[in-house]
Amino acid sequence: MVTEFEFAPLMKIPIESSTSYRGRNSRANLPVLAASIGVALAAGALGAVFSPGISASAARWYAMLAKPAWAPPNSWFAPVWLTLYVLMGTSAWLIWRERYHRGRSAALAAYTIQLLLNAAWAPLFFGAKSIDAGLFLIVALWLSIAWTIREFAVVKAAAAWLLAPYLIWVGFASALNLAIWKLNH
Repeated sequence: MVTEFEFAPLMKIPIESSTSYRGRNSRANLPVLAASIGVALAAGALGAVFSPGISASAARWYAMLAKPAWAPPNSWFAPVWLTLYVLMGTSAWLIWRERYHRGRSAALAAYTIQLLLNAAWAPLFFGAKSIDAGLFLIVALWLSIAWTIREFAVVKAAAAWLLAPYLIWVGFASALNLAIWKLNH
């Protein structure tokens, strides 16, 4: 669709709507969506290597820890995290698509920081068997997720909302980490 913009009384400039801000910004780019989800899943895969589900050493150590009665069964963690990583990758992709938004770079930087903290938690908690360091890191992770949500909300509200379950789950995991710390010190 072509519209005309009247620049001067005798001069008209055609403007093609496919090159409008929205038109250029709304291309799906599904390979980038797949890559974005893949990066989030890779962070999860790194953590999974150190988790009780894969590491026999971590499974023995975690089984010996005193845990609160409200701790979920280990079988919950993989499906919950898989869902959260897909939501995270989709959310980051929505931000990536907003190429012309001035808050995009800050939002993606916040996302990258929280993703690195996420990837570091399991190696620290399960790999190094450090409840203390895990507690410190998971609080930093929760704060970085809140920061990421704030930055994403500036760029695209839907992307921020996709991270809400992640913030809630990490809040729960933080409470669990704190309870384990209290019960084992």
